[in-house]
Amino acid sequence: MISVQNLSMHFTGEDLFTDINFLIREKDRIGLVGKNGAGKTTLIRLLCGLEQPHKGEVIVPEDVTIGYLPQEKDLSSNLPVLQEALTAFEEFHRLEAQLKTLETQIQQRTDFESESYHKLIEKLSFYNERIALLGANAIEGEAERILVGLGFVHDDMSRKMSEFSNGWQMRVELAKILLSKPALLLLDEPTNHLDIEAIQWLEGFLQTYYGAILMVSHDRTFLDNITIRTIEISNGRIYDYKGSYSHYIEARESRIDTQQAAYNNQQKEIKEIENFIERFRYKATKSKQVQSRVKLLEKMDEVVVDDMEKSSIHFKFPPAPHAGKITLETDNLSKNYGSLQVLNKLNLLITRGERIAFVGKNGEGKSTLSKILAGVLDYEGDLKLGHQVKVGYYAQNQHDMLDAEKTVFETLDEVAVGEVRARIKSLLGSFLFGGDAIDKKVKVLSGGEKARLSLAKMLLFPVNLLILDEPTNHLDMMSKDILKSALLRYDGTLLIVSHDRDFLQGLTNKVYEFRKPHIKVYDGDIFDFLERRKLEHLKQLEIKQSQEKTNTASNSVNKQNYGLRKQRDKQIRKVEKEIQDIETAIHSQEKQIAEMDLVLASPDEHQDVVTELWYKRYAMIKKEVSALMNQWENKQLEKESLESESLKYQ
Repeated sequence: MISVQNLSMHFTGEDLFTDINFLIREKDRIGLVGKNGAGKTTLIRLLCGLEQPHKGEVIVPEDVTIGYLPQEKDLSSNLPVLQEALTAFEEFHRLEAQLKTLETQIQQRTDFESESYHKLIEKLSFYNERIALLGANAIEGEAERILVGLGFVHDDMSRKMSEFSNGWQMRVELAKILLSKPALLLLDEPTNHLDIEAIQWLEGFLQTYYGAILMVSHDRTFLDNITIRTIEISNGRIYDYKGSYSHYIEARESRIDTQQAAYNNQQKEIKEIENFIERFRYKATKSKQVQSRVKLLEKMDEVVVDDMEKSSIHFKFPPAPHAGKITLETDNLSKNYGSLQVLNKLNLLITRGERIAFVGKNGEGKSTLSKILAGVLDYEGDLKLGHQVKVGYYAQNQHDMLDAEKTVFETLDEVAVGEVRARIKSLLGSFLFGGDAIDKKVKVLSGGEKARLSLAKMLLFPVNLLILDEPTNHLDMMSKDILKSALLRYDGTLLIVSHDRDFLQGLTNKVYEFRKPHIKVYDGDIFDFLERRKLEHLKQLEIKQSQEKTNTASNSVNKQNYGLRKQRDKQIRKVEKEIQDIETAIHSQEKQIAEMDLVLASPDEHQDVVTELWYKRYAMIKKEVSALMNQWENKQLEKESLESESLKYQ
């Protein structure tokens, strides 16, 4: 589908990649990986034409459409959410106009056997197929379905984009790309602005997506659940693996072991050749052998061992100061933003050593409660910290709270006290701020560097209650693993907000599920929670609760459910009959099109048939097939919805 040939790119004299070649096929699911700065985002921008290579080319067929979601984007729309999402169908309106123009051109042509005429017929077929794929007859319903899947509620559809944070506006951008149904999806960190529920919905959507997908993500579980191929950029080259991210990690280690063995053997061979040259350099009887070995060394291709990511942060949290058994307690704790109630009369008791994950949709109160417990937000009700409890807090926007005009060193030096002041440079070094990097101003740091600096700042003071709100944002996979390792060794109480399931796994022993304005508590880590509740995604909680109520309800309720189930089954059978009728009609119309295509293949033999009216009928049948295909798709969605509803009454 898309071919990358001898592609090279370099910046400031250094090659990002050199003469790379690979092919993206129609149904590919590709994870693009590599250390920070390897060129992943640059390669994606080259694929979608936003940058031009210094050498080589990206060959994209004319009929292949590409959708690109960057990590960040400047957004300024003031349209309502649903209307903004519907701008994704600009392609549909453009295709409709082009289709009308094309039909007019075909009606005026008489050179039925010419190559240009056949190209027009091919375009006509492509436009009809593309319009059918976009599902134009149900665009508003489809737009709302995807927006709800990404976390919006129905009341949000009429709210203006400017009322939402940049993260929520990026969700709309993602929805627009999904609605446009490109042949290739290019996604750069698509989960950055999503909560667990939205991530799991997106997984399900992408797993059944009709086209190809190439994405960069630091969410290992997300990659494993979607990708079946992994392309790594390393040392200016690419390595192409069949399999998900976890399979790639194993294969990469095996590859590097093989490279290391080959490198060691080559070094041993080089040493033996050099010893021979040195030993017999001045012996005339050995001059030919010496010269032969000198040439051998000159021609030898050096074996290169790809770098494992050696430059990574390394640290551990200071021992937690002694504190009482009860870490914190709340009594009727509530929080309102004007008329919006976020938390309602919470009564929590958190004891020393507990490790709790806060999960749930964005906007359900996770960050709000974190800020209240950290003492940075007011509230109603009572909150009591335990004896000698000292709180450490990492905010979701922690790196934005740094003073942009201060240097890296000054950021820590201004708050450090006591003997820790002598260890600031050492501490910064463990977070990859060595040498001149400590004199960089905060304003020139990348998002990942700011995140590392914020973590380093948090280590200046020993605490026994650690509250972390999305600490893995902007961290690469290795940095996340190191942070997780440090948290596993931390001996205080831990409260953590995160949507990264792989990061949370094994890190906590309780899950607080936020469903505004209440919180429900579950024992175990995030995967224990999901598995125990038999969930494919968190939305199914509502269905599960309905089933549990049914099991304990009275006989009259059971009878009511039986009646509702019968009604749903009757509706399902009706829809199945309608689907069958539509399929019969499609088959009939496609048969007519095939017969008319035969006429078009030899127009000279059918001059009395091929008239302007005949062409209009041909175009009309094509449109009817397109409309029938849309009806078929809508009926399939209706059937799936009814079947899902029917499950509630089992």
